[in-house]
Amino acid sequence: MSNNEKATITFSDGTPSIELPVLKGAVGPDVIDIRKLYGTTGKFTYDPGFLSTASCNSSITYIDGDKGELLYRGYPIEQLATNCDFLEVCHLILYGELPNPAQKTDFVNRVMQHTMVNEQMQFFMRGFRRDAHPMAVMTGLVGGLSAFYPDSMNLHDARQRDISAIRLIAKMPTLVAMAYKYSVGQPYMYPRNKLSVVNDVLVRALDRIFILHADHEQNASTSTVRLCASSGTNPFAAIAAGVACLWGPAHGGANEACLNMLGEIQQMGGVEKIGEFITKVKDKNSTVRLMGFGHRVYKNYDPRAKLMRETCHEVLTELGLGDDPLFKLAMALEKIALEDDYFVSRKLYPNVDFYSGIVQKAIGIPVPLFTAIFALARTVGWIAQLNEMIADPEYKIARPRQLFVGATQRNVVPIAKRG
Repeated sequence: MSNNEKATITFSDGTPSIELPVLKGAVGPDVIDIRKLYGTTGKFTYDPGFLSTASCNSSITYIDGDKGELLYRGYPIEQLATNCDFLEVCHLILYGELPNPAQKTDFVNRVMQHTMVNEQMQFFMRGFRRDAHPMAVMTGLVGGLSAFYPDSMNLHDARQRDISAIRLIAKMPTLVAMAYKYSVGQPYMYPRNKLSVVNDVLVRALDRIFILHADHEQNASTSTVRLCASSGTNPFAAIAAGVACLWGPAHGGANEACLNMLGEIQQMGGVEKIGEFITKVKDKNSTVRLMGFGHRVYKNYDPRAKLMRETCHEVLTELGLGDDPLFKLAMALEKIALEDDYFVSRKLYPNVDFYSGIVQKAIGIPVPLFTAIFALARTVGWIAQLNEMIADPEYKIARPRQLFVGATQRNVVPIAKRG
């Protein structure tokens, strides 16, 4: 990772210049190691949103936004999505290699042994309102798992971390299903691990959604999990923090926001009103936003969106939904975004949230449950990133710095004398 290259920083205020090491990764931009900057110069760096800051080293996921490239452990996402199932990808992300047949059988069996949750979790559920958002429920349930598994709470024990990883991957689908059943007032259904596949197209679609969302480098929720776990808290608490972060509409809630946007356009008049909606989107003074298009990282087309687009059209064809008004609206909006120079020049292509939202809606998953499905898929990435951080010899509790712009030191005036 290190080499002999140096970067020299000079200052205009008389502070002596400083040489900093330049680190090279296996691929991607070089990184300037600024760890000794403050100790040497008394200065911090300023980078809101971490747009130019590498907060860690990682060997799990790599993104090249300019090329539209996404790799899990070196494998292109296109190959994984078309040649592997989700649990194979889970094994890859957790352990670094795709499983052979015997390893896959063992891994699947381990996961299936842990799909049940403690019966007392249903009493925990009763504390929530029936109309609570599934992500509010999931945040509580995932954090609550730490109360049931004290035997796998020690982050610094590799075996306990591995047990927690398997438990989280196994139990998240059960918790998502419980959250849904509770919201509609229906009895819970216990996991039935040996059910056969009813529809290959729909199963493949769900599997692809899970694979495409399994990890995505150091995004907001992954960074949250790392930050939280850096304090030494238990894995369930750290993953609960990731669930809470993912809920935001700028992150995991984007596919839900996208479907809500389509619903609003439909209420305005549907396809006939798309032109009016697009005009508002282009207006700088308008508050109308186009959800499900563009991505902060990808400056080219999102490779996940290409795959999800194929799945989207396959599912709509399989279910005979090509003439459904909402889906016709979505396809019309897609066509405009792919052809209109305003969107093409800004590279505002339909992203994975746009297509995955349509697919989930077509399958019959309620819109408020979309982000919980995302959390289910992302859990393996979160726990793998957490494990990687804890095993890193350079691991420290995270402590970001700040540029303080508030009041300088002042004295308290007695309340009677305050104006």
